Amino acid sequence: MIPKLSTVESLDPTVRAYLEALSTAGFAGDIETSYASRLAVSTDNSVYQQLPAAVVLPKHQADLVLLTSLAQTSSFTSLKFTPRGGGTGTNGQALTSAIVVDLSRHMRGILELNLEERWVRVEAGVIKDQLNAYLKPHGFFFAPDLSTSNRATIGGMINTDASGQGSLVYGKTSDHVLELSSVLVDGTVLHSKAMPVAEAEQLAQQQNQLGRLYHQVLTSCREHRQLILDTFPRLNRFLTGYDLEHVFNDDLSQFDLSRIICGSEGSLGFVSEARLTITPIAKYKCLVNVKYDSFESALRNAPLMVAANATSVETVDSKVLNLARADIIWHQVKDFIQDVPGKEMLGLNMVEYNAEAPEAMAQKIRALEQQLQQSMEQGNAGIIGYQLTYDNDAISQIYAMRKKAVGLLGNAQGAQKPLPFAEDTAVPPENLADFILEFRALLDSYGLSYGMFGHVDAGVLHVRPALDMCDPEQEKLLRTISDQVVALTAKYGGLMWGEHGKGYRSEYGPAFFGPVLFNELRKIKAAFDPQNRLNPGKICTPLHSDDPLVSVDGQKRGHFDRQIPVQVKDSFDSSLNCNGNGLCFNYEAQSPMCPSSKVTKDRRHSPKGRAGLMREWLRLMQQQGVDVLAQEEQLLQKSTGFTALLKKLNNYRAKKQGDYDFSHEVMDAMEGCLACKACAGQCPIKVDVPSFRARFLQLYHSRYPRPLKDYLVASIEQSAPVLARIARPVNWLLQRKLVAKTLAATVGYVDSPLLSVPSLQQRIGDQYRFDLAALQALSAEARQQLVFLVQDPFTSFYEADLVADALRLLQSLGFRPVLLPFKPNGKPQHVKGFLREFATTATTASEFLQQVSALGAPMLGLDASLVLVYRDEYVKALGPARGNYQVKLLHEWLVEQPLPPLQSNQQFKLLAHCTEKTALPATEKAWQQIFNKAGLELSAVAVGCCGMAGTYGHEKQNQQNSRALYQLSWQKPVQQFGAEQVLVTGFSCRSQVKRMEGVKPKHPLQQLLLLLAQSSANAS
Repeated sequence: MIPKLSTVESLDPTVRAYLEALSTAGFAGDIETSYASRLAVSTDNSVYQQLPAAVVLPKHQADLVLLTSLAQTSSFTSLKFTPRGGGTGTNGQALTSAIVVDLSRHMRGILELNLEERWVRVEAGVIKDQLNAYLKPHGFFFAPDLSTSNRATIGGMINTDASGQGSLVYGKTSDHVLELSSVLVDGTVLHSKAMPVAEAEQLAQQQNQLGRLYHQVLTSCREHRQLILDTFPRLNRFLTGYDLEHVFNDDLSQFDLSRIICGSEGSLGFVSEARLTITPIAKYKCLVNVKYDSFESALRNAPLMVAANATSVETVDSKVLNLARADIIWHQVKDFIQDVPGKEMLGLNMVEYNAEAPEAMAQKIRALEQQLQQSMEQGNAGIIGYQLTYDNDAISQIYAMRKKAVGLLGNAQGAQKPLPFAEDTAVPPENLADFILEFRALLDSYGLSYGMFGHVDAGVLHVRPALDMCDPEQEKLLRTISDQVVALTAKYGGLMWGEHGKGYRSEYGPAFFGPVLFNELRKIKAAFDPQNRLNPGKICTPLHSDDPLVSVDGQKRGHFDRQIPVQVKDSFDSSLNCNGNGLCFNYEAQSPMCPSSKVTKDRRHSPKGRAGLMREWLRLMQQQGVDVLAQEEQLLQKSTGFTALLKKLNNYRAKKQGDYDFSHEVMDAMEGCLACKACAGQCPIKVDVPSFRARFLQLYHSRYPRPLKDYLVASIEQSAPVLARIARPVNWLLQRKLVAKTLAATVGYVDSPLLSVPSLQQRIGDQYRFDLAALQALSAEARQQLVFLVQDPFTSFYEADLVADALRLLQSLGFRPVLLPFKPNGKPQHVKGFLREFATTATTASEFLQQVSALGAPMLGLDASLVLVYRDEYVKALGPARGNYQVKLLHEWLVEQPLPPLQSNQQFKLLAHCTEKTALPATEKAWQQIFNKAGLELSAVAVGCCGMAGTYGHEKQNQQNSRALYQLSWQKPVQQFGAEQVLVTGFSCRSQVKRMEGVKPKHPLQQLLLLLAQSSANAS
C-alpha cells in the first residue's frame, strides 16, 4: 500500500507569523502556504527550480503597500520578496526561496483608455493578448510582441523589457511605457514618468526615499554618460538590466526614472500599474514565407529582407519546422507553407509588410518579388520558393506556429531536450550568419543537437542546445557552453541577453558592465532596496552587501528528477517532460486548453501545475522506497482485500483529523481536472493529464477509500442498460426534489440526466439488428453498403433520438446501417482511475470490435470522448492485444461520401466538442466540407470548454466552475444564434446547453437528416 507523504518542507515560523499578521491587517488577496502552491511557482520555463517560502497574490496596489509596509516591522525585516507575473521566464527571473508575490491572478484590470492621446492604463497582471483583444475594436494594439503573449503579463514584460517580432519597427516594452506606478520595499508608491531634467533635480533634493532615488540615478547616469555610451553595443535589443543609457534622452533635456525600472526583473520594486502607448493597427498586411535550401541561406538572406523595408523578419530552422509538422498547429498553417516539389525546405524566413494604403503595399511586395525572382533565377541565395498571404487570420496562425516553436523544441525525442540557457544572444544583424556558424561549430564539437528560431532582423536568434539535466556531467556542460557563448557574443560585438533578461545569468553582469558601471548599478540597487530584500541575487546586489549573485550553477530541476528511477520517468514521461513553457496558462476564453486553469487562475490546476505535482509525488515515493510501478502491477492483478479496506478506513479517519499527507494536495489538483484531454492535443510537449491522473487516482485510492460518486460514475455503463428498461419510473424518481437532494448530499451528484423515453430499442425495434451469421453470409457487393454504428452509453441511453437519427441518415444516404450491440467502452472507469476494471472492459470490447472488423465494413461512433478512447487509452492499456480495428467518428467517414443537394436559408453555426477539436484538428473543417457538399452554409464558432465534460458538470463540488466555464465562452454564441442555428457535436456540450438554456441543440447529423426529409417531401 502507498504510504503517506509527510516529509515535505514546512513553513518557516517567521513567514507563518508574517502571513498571519498580513491576513489580520486586512490583506484582500490570497495567501497560499501549501506545499503544492509553492511547488507550482518553483519552476518556470528555465532549467532551474527553487521552492519559495510562500505565495501571496494581491488584489490591488493597496495590498502591495500593505505587505511591504508590514514587512518593515522589526519582526519581519529578515523576509525577502520576489514579484512574479506569467512565470514564463527562461532564466529563472522569478524563481526564489523568498516569498513570491504573484500579480497575475487578480490584478488584471484595464483601467483607462485614451484614444485621442493614444494610451491605455492597466494593472500589472493584465495579459498581453488580453490587452490587444480589448484594443482591437478601437483599431489599436500594444506593439511589443513575444512568443508567450497569451499568458505573459504586462508587469512581466516591463520587468524584462520584453520585445520580439517587429522590434526594429515597434521597439521594446520600455519604448512604450509612459508612466509607472511602483510600490517600493518600504511601502512608498513611486510614480515615474518622463520629465524635464530640472524637475528631476528638484525631486533629488528631497530628504526622503524618493529624493535618494532620483539623486542616485541622476548622478550615476549623468557622470558616467560617455562610459555608458562606449560600453553598450549599438543594438536594438541590448537589455542591460538597469537601462542606464535611456534614463536621459539624446540631448539630456528629459529624465525618465521608469527606464531604470524597465528590465529590473523585480529587483527594485513591485510594478503595480502602467500607462502605455498604443499603436494603430496597420490596415494592410502581407506575410511572405520565403523557403530555403539551408538554414544558413535563410540567415544570410535575411538582411536583404530588412533592407527591402520589411516590418519584421522571423526565421525557423528545419528542426523546428519538422516538430511543427507533427503538432496540431500544422493543420492551421500547412496550406501557407507548402513544400516545394522535389526540394527539401531546411529554412524559412517569415517576412511581414504593413501599409496604410493598398498602393503602398503593392509597391513593397512588387519590389520584394522582383528581388526574390532574381535570386531564384541566379541560384545564389538558396531560395527554393515563396508564398504570399494577405489574410490576417492566416498570418496570425503562422505566427502562432512560430510562437509555439518555443515549446515544440521541448518535445524532441530522447532524454536530451533543447534547453533555454544561452538562447537570446544578440549581435549586429550583419554579423548574425557568421556568429551562428561559429555557434553551431561550438555545439557540434560537443556532439549536441539543437534547434534555432528567432528574430533575424534584430540579430537575435534562439539557439537551444539539447542536454539531459539528469546527467551531472551534462549539467556541468551547461556551464561550459554558457561561458563560451558569452565570449563568442563579445567577439561578434553582441551580448548574452538580447531578449529574455538575466535571471540566473546575472553573474555575467560585472564582466559586461565593467567594474565602474557595475558599481553604479549596485548604488542604484542600494538606493531602491538597501537590504537586498527584492528578488535578491538578480542583476546585482546593493553596494557594500556581501550577498552573492545567483549563478548558472544554481539548483536545477534535474537535481530532483534524477532522484526518480529511469523506469518510472519513462513510464510517466507525460508529466516528467513538462518544460514549463506555460502554454496551458492560455487566458483566451475561446481556447479549449485547460478549462480548470482558466476558471480558477490557480497554477496548481493547470497541466504544468499537475505535472509538477505528479513529478514531486513520484520523487517522494522513491525517497520512501516505494516501487510505484510494482504497486501498479499489483493493483492491476487483484482487488482490495478486507484487511486493506480496514486500513483505508483508518487512513480516512486520520485524514479527517488533519493528518498531513502530500498526496491529498496532489489529489485536490487532480480532482479539478475535467479529463477533457485538451492538454494532450494542444500542449507542445503533449502533457496528458488525464492519463497520469487516472494512474494517480488508482494509487491514491489504494490508501484512501473512494467516494460514492466514483462508483456511480464508473458503473454507468453497467447500470444504464438496466435502468433504461424502467426509464419512466427512474426518471420520475430523479425529478423528485427529495431524491435530488438526497443524491446531492450522499453521493455529491446533481442535475442527474434523464434516460431516453422511448428507449432506443423502442424507437428502432429490430430494423438495424446485428446478426453476425447473416452478415457473414452477405455477398462482397452487399457488404459494400454496410456501415456499423458503435454504441456509447451516453447517446444510446440518454440521447436515443440521436442514435436513431444517425441510423436513418445512413439509410437515407443509401447505406445499410447496422447497430452493434452495446459493449461498455470503459472511459468512465478510466476517468475515475479504476484501471484494473478498465483493462478488463477494454479487452472485452476490443475482442468484439476485432471480430466485427473482419467483416470489412466501417465502424462509426457518435461521441468523440468515447471513440477516441479506442485509439489512445486502449493502445496504452492493451498494447498489441488491442488489435488493428478502427472506429471512426461519423464526420471522419461522412466527409468522404457523396451527398445530395439540400436547401436551407439558414447559416448554421458549429460549436465543436473540445476533446474532438484538439485530438482531431480537422474536425470543424470536415463538418464544413460535409455541409458545403450538400450546398449548405456552416461556420465554426471558436469556443472553449462548455463546462460539462462528461460527469464533471454533474458533481456537486464542481458546480461553480462548471457554470462559470459555460458563461466564459458558450453562453454568448448560444444566446446570440439560438438553438435552431447552433449545431453541437458533443453529448456533454448539448447536455450543458440544455441545463443552462432549457433547450437542447441538434447534432449536425440531425440537421442533415431534417433537411433530407424536407427535400424528399418536396420532391414527392
